[in-house]
Amino acid sequence: MKALQVLAAAAAMAMSIAPTSAAEDVVIVYDASGSMWGQIDGVSKIEIAREVMADLVNGWSDGTNLGLVAYGHRSEGDCGDIETLIEPGPLDRASFIDTVNAIRPRGKTPISTAVQHAAELLSYRDNPATVVLISDGVETCQADPCALAAQLAQQGVKFTTHVVGFDLKDEAHADLACIAENTGGVFVPAQNAAELKDALAQVQSVMDLQPMAPPPVEPEPEPEPVAEAEIELVAPASVTTGSSFPVSWSASINPQDYVTIVPAGADEGSEGNYFRVRDDAENALVAPAEPGLYEVRYVQQDGKRTLGAVPVEVVDAEIGITAPRQVTTGASFPVTWSASMHRQDYVTIVPAGADEGSEGNYFRVRDDAENMLVAPAEPGLYEVRYVLQEGRRTMASAPVEVFEAELGIAAPQQVTTGAKFSVTWSASIHRQDYVTIVPAGADEGSEGNYFRVRDDAENTLVAPAEPGLYEVRYVLQEGRRTLASAPVEVIEAEIALDAPDIVRAETDFTVSWSASIHPQDYVTMVPAGADEGSEGGYFRVRDLKENKLTAPVEPGLYEVRYVLQEGRRTMVSHAIEVVDANAPLDDGASLSAPAQASAGETITISWAGGTDSADQRISLARADQADFSWISAQKVGTESTIELKMPDEPGRYEVRFLDVSGRQVLGRAILEVE
Repeated sequence: MKALQVLAAAAAMAMSIAPTSAAEDVVIVYDASGSMWGQIDGVSKIEIAREVMADLVNGWSDGTNLGLVAYGHRSEGDCGDIETLIEPGPLDRASFIDTVNAIRPRGKTPISTAVQHAAELLSYRDNPATVVLISDGVETCQADPCALAAQLAQQGVKFTTHVVGFDLKDEAHADLACIAENTGGVFVPAQNAAELKDALAQVQSVMDLQPMAPPPVEPEPEPEPVAEAEIELVAPASVTTGSSFPVSWSASINPQDYVTIVPAGADEGSEGNYFRVRDDAENALVAPAEPGLYEVRYVQQDGKRTLGAVPVEVVDAEIGITAPRQVTTGASFPVTWSASMHRQDYVTIVPAGADEGSEGNYFRVRDDAENMLVAPAEPGLYEVRYVLQEGRRTMASAPVEVFEAELGIAAPQQVTTGAKFSVTWSASIHRQDYVTIVPAGADEGSEGNYFRVRDDAENTLVAPAEPGLYEVRYVLQEGRRTLASAPVEVIEAEIALDAPDIVRAETDFTVSWSASIHPQDYVTMVPAGADEGSEGGYFRVRDLKENKLTAPVEPGLYEVRYVLQEGRRTMVSHAIEVVDANAPLDDGASLSAPAQASAGETITISWAGGTDSADQRISLARADQADFSWISAQKVGTESTIELKMPDEPGRYEVRFLDVSGRQVLGRAILEVE
């Protein structure tokens, strides 16, 4: 129910934004990050998305050119994994659906870069452009999608992004919603297949509406003469600059007729802000940014003839705004204002004396009277401005001095490759600031492993896989500016690895190692000489020093490797031979035994080799029993043969030559009891 209420709210909001015309190019940005393999009610999110996308495309308007951009579908951990799969063009439904179905989620979530990629694809600086973003997560590539969306909206002719947030956690909603808010689009969350379908249908319905600027209209058949028609208009006598106000009219002659506001006495056919009348009798207009005398006109689409008009005086809005006199670089600070003229008006911070229409960090005022801004990264004198969306006119401002934040950061002088280590800092300027480790002297804005500071003063980083000199940096999210750094030397980890030299195929064997560098490091078994980063059977080392691997089916030469999670770098390896599952194993005593025997049968065992130990034995054990557990055992004397009676129960057994004193298994031979 809550999701349906959100959808209804989104529909209402859609009526107040500038939607796209059905004739425009549209690009869908499709999330193919690894998280899309997550499940909802036992079905993976990627399967749900494919099914819903097929329904969406099959019902898509033939008049819209549709394109497709995907991210995260080709490689893991690559923030540049963004690809245009379909150029915007006439819709081939079958091909589009086949392309979507072929996408396999793998990688990260570079939302900002993907949306910018789609915008460039649509030539958004020269043409109206609409992007539909479908994502189940937030930015994972250290970019700010909110700021990027604002920049695209500012630079574009009419750039809009509608966002569908699929299976988001509550705290992730705001991180995606701002993309839509900052571009005049709609944000609709969905938690399951049905809600995802409804959400995409909602976005499509918004895009089917007409734009706020009059588009070229194809000539229509000659309508019935309406020369004598007169429309009665009702509007307030006085409205404030940039505000939304109601207008009603007595009749709609043609749905494509429109109501507009123009300066009093403007030439016939003049146009300002407007809306199509459709089959309605009431709607809302946005007042111009400049005060003065205006007219609201009902204009016939055919011939641009005014059929009715009413005078409206636009008066200057009186708005006050307050902000702290001083804030630190990159910090979040409160701003209050006395009234919101229009929901799409915004508050921004710009250098003192900046040109009218300049923009910095900003937020939309909505129906609020208070919100938070982020201070610029560079110290200096600034202004916080209340700006009308209409005409980008500043209605009020307050001076703010931004001064340098004082910050200290501490880290160990030395850490081992791939290890976790503790970092502390004196204060968190903004929750989205981050701490990262980069090579010493790396360019400003460089990034390595990192974490967000949130409201903490301590956290852990993972050291790089390669030894060398590095820096741990506290970096402002705003402007990617380093505020403090500490030197760290990353030294080579020293690890010893032990495993058998020979194992049978498909049997478990023990691997031990001297130290676990990071809990997510792993031990794996791969063919000898396999490329770095290759993987076979494996386990995570956790905080252990011993675990078991299972030998492959195919005999041959292999390596057991201790691999850092960081960089997939092999720290140490051990050569191991895999022999046939029934092959005898000689580790100092070569056993000879029949491959098969009957239940209860007595067989002869012979051997060669052994040690000088005083306690050597030939044992019979189940194949899965521990090395020094047995069903029967006989001491080794001067002879090199003994007789063993087979168990009455059929199964797989092992004859072992044991050095009990030295706790060694010197030889093994498998036999089947039938």
